[in-house]
Amino acid sequence: MTRVSIQRSARLPDDLRVARSLSAPHLGPRLLFFSGGSALNQISRALKSYTYNSAHLITPFDSGGSSQVLREAFDMPAVGDLRSRLMALADESDLGQPDIFRLFSHRLPKNGDAKALRQEVAALVAGKHPLLKAISTPMGLLIQDFLNAFHAAAPEDFDYRNASIGNLILAGGYLGHGRLLEPVLFLMSKMVDVRGTVRGVVDCNLHLGVELADGRKIFGQREISGKEAPPIDTPIARLFLSEHGYEVPAGSVPLPKRNRKLIRRADLICYPPGSLFSSVTANLLPAGVGRTIAASAVPKVYVPSLGHDPEAFGLSLADRVAAIIAPLRADAGMDTPATRLMTHVLCDSAEDPSACAEVSQRHGIPCHRLPLRGDEPDRYDRSKVCAALVSMV
Repeated sequence: MTRVSIQRSARLPDDLRVARSLSAPHLGPRLLFFSGGSALNQISRALKSYTYNSAHLITPFDSGGSSQVLREAFDMPAVGDLRSRLMALADESDLGQPDIFRLFSHRLPKNGDAKALRQEVAALVAGKHPLLKAISTPMGLLIQDFLNAFHAAAPEDFDYRNASIGNLILAGGYLGHGRLLEPVLFLMSKMVDVRGTVRGVVDCNLHLGVELADGRKIFGQREISGKEAPPIDTPIARLFLSEHGYEVPAGSVPLPKRNRKLIRRADLICYPPGSLFSSVTANLLPAGVGRTIAASAVPKVYVPSLGHDPEAFGLSLADRVAAIIAPLRADAGMDTPATRLMTHVLCDSAEDPSACAEVSQRHGIPCHRLPLRGDEPDRYDRSKVCAALVSMV
């Protein structure tokens, strides 16, 4: 065990707190995560054993993969990360909704014939697909309504290759509910018995942009993530929201009241593993996020990614902490102490001690090295991370 100073003196993991959460997850702590992408999904699956009360504010600014196809077709926010987190937190037991889970998780072939893919979607829309026929009414009819709304609006040349059926259902629900994400996310959560709360950090159709240290600006998440475009070769100096290739002032994009309430009710706030800018920091840009976090007197924990993050090119651990604090301080006030925005950094024990020391020297934030790494060198042990976070509440 490692002793960590939080609001009380504790050892991580705290066996009593962990046991209490495992024995009664419905009474578990309210852990809030700012995230996106898939990096947190495996940890989220394990988290269901510790608490049913976690909250996940997800970036809707993704512009890559199948989300890009939907965004271009319908001028809508990205739903892929939202759908994948819903599935990670869904009740996957026989007591849940396994038939609906299978449908929402189904993905069309990446290299499928265009005609065959359209026929499969048509079978879903008509309610004749085996995956949809397996779902009893009224759930099946509601899902079919969402698919009909999607299909009616989809352009004739819509690219169905590698499309997630869950994303198509979300898109149909979005179009059928006044182009709002919250109603369909709520319904989808109920359909698969999600053990937590999943929301877009904002419900608006914007993109990301970055300014590099050399002054260049790049627009679009897919252009900065290093996954679908060449990785950047200059450190990112600043992240911002954009629309049609122009920067959007963060102050003009307010955090919804319902999400401010989630933050205020949290027992712990976590900046989790994931792409530094497009998955984590992107959620901190809307107006009100920094002020709400600063006003909360709970542990605020950064768990940095293991392995290589193309977005963090040229950035030390202390630099990554600074990148997270920057948009929060811009909202809460530039004189806001860093420790009101982030109280702890939890690193794996293999992290260079000098990197942790630099975090404390530059920001005054304690940095702790714990045995958190899993069997794969670039992956955390999901149970160890969950136990550490639960122990800090």
